[in-house]
Amino acid sequence: MSVLFTFPGQGAQQPGMLHALPHGSQVTLDEAAAVLKRDPLELDTPEALRSTVAVQLCLLIAGVAMARHLASLDARPQMVAGLSIGAYPAAVVAGVLEFHDAVRLVSLRAQMMEDTYPAGYGMTAVSGLTVPQLEPLIAQVHGPARPVYLATLNGPQQLVVAGSDAAMAAVAGLVNDAGTGAKAERLAVSVPSHCELFAQQAEELATAMAEVPLQRPAIGYISCSVARQLFDAARIGADLAANMARQVRWYDTVQHAWERGARLAVEMPSGSVLTKLTEPVFAGGLAISCARASIDDIRSRIAQMSAE
Repeated sequence: MSVLFTFPGQGAQQPGMLHALPHGSQVTLDEAAAVLKRDPLELDTPEALRSTVAVQLCLLIAGVAMARHLASLDARPQMVAGLSIGAYPAAVVAGVLEFHDAVRLVSLRAQMMEDTYPAGYGMTAVSGLTVPQLEPLIAQVHGPARPVYLATLNGPQQLVVAGSDAAMAAVAGLVNDAGTGAKAERLAVSVPSHCELFAQQAEELATAMAEVPLQRPAIGYISCSVARQLFDAARIGADLAANMARQVRWYDTVQHAWERGARLAVEMPSGSVLTKLTEPVFAGGLAISCARASIDDIRSRIAQMSAE
């Protein structure tokens, strides 16, 4: 049986998340500072986290720092998977991508996303509808003036749409008026991730990715875009560059991890969004988060799982 580390995407950020990292994280913070030319601890204030750039960098730094801290305690995963920006710390922990390169790429990725859609766009969660039920509602709204797309499939009835504010509001109205008890809720994400609105930016990021040395993963790396384990370094690099413009299939991703033998899923900081999404698939195992379990408890559970 195996341990899976999961890395959250935008929406999981919290003020103070870098300040809350365990002792021993200073090396990771210093590495980030050397690339950014600024103190990364300035990134996790409520004001700073209004920026997509700060959010994505915080999630990258926190995920890598926590995974490194657990590794220092001999608590390591056999698989990793990340949702959206979470794919980058997952790739670092898998040994595919050096951390300093990840910081540079994530900075570029986030800046392009923020510059392209500085306002008027975002993402909305829809609960209580299946894909066949939601897609016709999206089709009623979508158009050149009101783009909106099915962006993330977190569960059979846990979906996310991305697009313009007007389009998302229209879809939310249809969802809330459907009479099924379904709900739509705007997320704390200010860009329309995981749809073709970022196709051009994904191509530009692929060009930057081509200049970065990549290594074959040392542990299992599962892509949230294709919901399959990837083994080739170049394919992982292409997947990382493209994921901003591709749907996220998180439910299928954790299902694949389960099928490959993962029985303990540990979510890196911050929050427990992925843990809640993973729990139904890991009903015969365990899904926990660093935000809710102590380091000692996590280390103990990983040791127990590794011994079985």
